[in-house]
Amino acid sequence: MKIYFGGSIRGGRDDAELYNQIIEYLNTQGEVLTEHIGDKNLSSSGENSKEQYIHDRDLKWITECDIMVAEVSLPSLGVGYEIREALNKNKKILCLYRPQENKKLSAMILGSSKITNKTYTNLAKAKQAIDEFLKTA
Repeated sequence: MKIYFGGSIRGGRDDAELYNQIIEYLNTQGEVLTEHIGDKNLSSSGENSKEQYIHDRDLKWITECDIMVAEVSLPSLGVGYEIREALNKNKKILCLYRPQENKKLSAMILGSSKITNKTYTNLAKAKQAIDEFLKTA
């Protein structure tokens, strides 16, 4: 199974370690095409590649993937774009969200009947949500 993992880069890297842990778990279930999202050395400036290369490569990966898992606690325009592209390609999508005081997940994500949304409070609960999602994917 090929998995596209989405997480914030230019929107902030506060969750890079968490992304890495989720990616490590996803790698036990299949091949994560976007392992670099969990790289703690990747800053909010992004990769050292040209924007068009990143755009085209990521769209290719979305086309190739079987499922998408996105951690959406940190708002990211790029992740929203990736989710929309995955929807357009009829991919199964899991969005993981940690509830935060005075913040709510976008209605554009929560309101889609084609996206599985799961809240979680720790890595164990994120893994459980992934396991449940994979049973239906």
